[in-house]
Amino acid sequence: MSPERRAEDGIPRARRVVSAPPGGTSKEERWPGANEEKAEKLLVKSLKRQAGAQGLQLRHSAYGYALVDTAHKRVEDRSDLTLREVESLLERVT
Repeated sequence: MSPERRAEDGIPRARRVVSAPPGGTSKEERWPGANEEKAEKLLVKSLKRQAGAQGLQLRHSAYGYALVDTAHKRVEDRSDLTLREVESLLERVT
């Protein structure tokens, strides 16, 4: 019969909570932002697929988004579109 195991037997394990860096936000404050960022990322991927199906490319810059055709011309000559505007443009082009 083997002896009863105690907590100090085996490999020692440290259990610590990782704290936020000085001046950073706590883990709880970042969750809502992460959800919004994930939703935006999924929307961008969906819009890229829709644009590709229509022979267009979705490009991003510091000013916003632009739809570019195969001749490398911007659709409606704009490069400052929001994602919602891109979505409505893709629906109109269809």
